[in-house]
Amino acid sequence: MADVPRRLDAAAVADRLGGLDATLGTLERTPGATAETAMAAVSLLTEVYGEALARVMDRVSGQRRLVEEVMDDELLGHLLILHDIHPETAEQRIVRTLDALRRQGAADAESAGMDGTTVRVRLAGGGCGAAKAKETVREAVLAAAPDTAEVEFIEAPAAKPAAFVPVDALMHRPVPAGDGTP
Repeated sequence: MADVPRRLDAAAVADRLGGLDATLGTLERTPGATAETAMAAVSLLTEVYGEALARVMDRVSGQRRLVEEVMDDELLGHLLILHDIHPETAEQRIVRTLDALRRQGAADAESAGMDGTTVRVRLAGGGCGAAKAKETVREAVLAAAPDTAEVEFIEAPAAKPAAFVPVDALMHRPVPAGDGTP
């Protein structure tokens, strides 16, 4: 029986991505032909890996469950977006992300549409948890649609108050319509 390959967990991936960002930042600030050549190599490698991922997506495109699993994987989903091969539009990704936040109980939010690069989100509830909910929603939306520039929050309409029925009305028999005589 073959050994199952070890996969990086989310924290390890985040660590690697942070290290990559730092290394690329250093490389970009380094003058000279060697740094330029290294950046060109990184760019070509990224392009080739993007093409490889696109070919994988082409081959699994008819298998909806598999495509959803790929989209739901945080790292793969980000790579699909990075290489502009994600099968969902930005709006679809945002709606799916907000649905997931609602299911997790992280925020009661729904999409109110997009205007260019601005996403409008209707956020229910208020109080002391509203600031945290807004930040959670903002981070999730920007991760799902990194080409989004701004998240604008719209207050959800207040729930209609319950109809008021005076207690006295419950204690008396209804009066029939008409002249009021039984």
